[in-house]
Amino acid sequence: EQGLLSLVFHPDYANNGLFFVFHNNTNGDLVLTRYKRSSTNVNKADVASRVEVLTIPHPGQSNHNGGELHFGADGFLYLSTGDGGGAGDPNNNAQNDNSLLGKMLRLNVNASLTPPYYTVPAGNPNGTLLFSKGLRNPYRWSFDRLTNDMWIGDVGQNSWEEINFRAAANIGGTNYGWRCYEGNVTYNTSGCGPAANYVFPVYTYVNGPGSVSVTGGNVYRGSLYPAYQGQYIAADFYTGEYYHIAPDG
Repeated sequence: EQGLLSLVFHPDYANNGLFFVFHNNTNGDLVLTRYKRSSTNVNKADVASRVEVLTIPHPGQSNHNGGELHFGADGFLYLSTGDGGGAGDPNNNAQNDNSLLGKMLRLNVNASLTPPYYTVPAGNPNGTLLFSKGLRNPYRWSFDRLTNDMWIGDVGQNSWEEINFRAAANIGGTNYGWRCYEGNVTYNTSGCGPAANYVFPVYTYVNGPGSVSVTGGNVYRGSLYPAYQGQYIAADFYTGEYYHIAPDG
C-alpha cells in the first residue's frame, strides 16, 4: 500500500536523462519526484539532482495511494491517485474537485532547474491538475501503445472489481463514479448527479471469495501470441487469475 509506487522515464530521456518517481514520504503523503541520470555513470541516478515536483497530502489512512506514472502521446505526465483510504471514501475525495485524491492527474513537466517543475496543461478540466475523477484505488493502469486508449484497473469496495476504458479522444473530464457507484451498482449516491454523468466500467467481476483486488494490465501488442493481439490482459492480486478482454465491442 505504501513505499515506492511507480517510476517512469521522460520521453526524451536519451537526451535529458530525466526520470520521475512516485512514492510515499514518512508522513504518508504522496510525492512525485524528479531525478537525473548521473553524468559519470549512465547506469546510475544523480541522487543530488532530486527535486520534489508535487506533494499531495494523504492524512488519516495508510491505504489507497494509487498509483502509476505514464507519459501520454501528448507528452504530458499522467498520475493516478487513490481516494485517501478508509472504507467508502469517508471524505468523498474522489468526487471533490478540490482534492487531488481519487483522480487521474495530468502535468506538463519540464527540465527547469528551479521551481515550479510543472505547469497545468491547456485543456485540463477546471484549469487544474485534475484530468478525470471518481476513482477508488487505481494502482495499475496503462495506455494502449498502439491506439493511446486508456485502461484502468480500479479496486472495489466489498462487492465489485472494475476495469475502466476510455478511447484516446475521450479520456479528459471523465467521472468514473466512485463513491456514487461501485462497479455498475449504486454505493453512496448522497450528493451525486444522474447516472448519465458517470462513465461505467467496461468490465466488472464479483469481489470474493478470494478475488478482491483487480490489478490493471496492458493491451497485448506483441507478436508471440497472435490470438491475444489487441486484447486487454489484467489479473487479480490475490487469486492470480488472469482476465482478457477482447476488442469486440
